[in-house]
Amino acid sequence: MHDFREQRADTFETFAKVGRGVKLPKTAVVVYEFVAEEVDTAWAAAEKALRAKGFKTSHAGDVLQARIGPIVIDAETVWQWERLATEIVLPFQFEPDGWELDD
Repeated sequence: MHDFREQRADTFETFAKVGRGVKLPKTAVVVYEFVAEEVDTAWAAAEKALRAKGFKTSHAGDVLQARIGPIVIDAETVWQWERLATEIVLPFQFEPDGWELDD
């Protein structure tokens, strides 16, 4: 079973590290990355489900990217969207692998 508490803690820790010494934008596009856990992962279905919730998707190799935004850049908002995307892709055998601000 996926540990959302640990994932949230990682996200808040990452957000704190990213924000040290760097002025973060008020809003930005955020890219969430997910890694396929199985060879026969249902890529198309996962992407369709993400797009239905407003994400733009792409993938390369075994990594699925889900972009949202621009959204407010604070830890809670970034986490809320990450949790939603994670809940969507877990049934399709993807695991979260972090996030970043899009250039």
